[in-house]
Amino acid sequence: MKDQINAFARRVPTWVVYVLLALPAPWLFYLGLTGGLGVEPIKALEHEYGQWALKLLIAGLCVTPLRRHAGINLLKFRRSLGLMAFFYVTAHLAVWLFLDVQIASQIWADILKRPYITIGMAAFVLLIPLALTSNRWSIRKLGKRWQSLHKLVYAASLLGALHFVMLVKGLQIEPLVYMAIVIGLLLFRIKTPRRDFWLRQASRGG
Repeated sequence: MKDQINAFARRVPTWVVYVLLALPAPWLFYLGLTGGLGVEPIKALEHEYGQWALKLLIAGLCVTPLRRHAGINLLKFRRSLGLMAFFYVTAHLAVWLFLDVQIASQIWADILKRPYITIGMAAFVLLIPLALTSNRWSIRKLGKRWQSLHKLVYAASLLGALHFVMLVKGLQIEPLVYMAIVIGLLLFRIKTPRRDFWLRQASRGG
């Protein structure tokens, strides 16, 4: 199965991933304009864009463990997943800035006084240098520092999940599931001899 997945992935050009992942953005905006997102379309659009961003961040975090422990190589798509995550974060922020709040003084007040907005903005700021350096020139220029810089995605993903948890009213399952997935993927990167042994055994057995 993994060989078939890898063979299929090699045949798929990365531009296809960009196009497919971009399609929900205008469709959701259209739904918001035509009443397809309920009685609060702006809030719903914010939520949808933010959720897409978080899903794509999680998908990007899955690439390394899938390659390392399942033999599924989706590395060629990691840049597109990261850049499209940034695209949806930017769209999420733009809806909040220009359609929801609109007043500049209120924007700064919300960032400073509402912790979930402060955390969400921090996640966005961490993603900016990653988006700007997601190109071959930056990889060559930064060398080993590029990998260290792009580890900021771990913090950004964690902050994004925390932003979702704090955003909703009450204790809801969905944001907690996202948070648990992000934490699990981050813990998975911590190498322990026993865990690595069992993973190797499971891989051989499969």
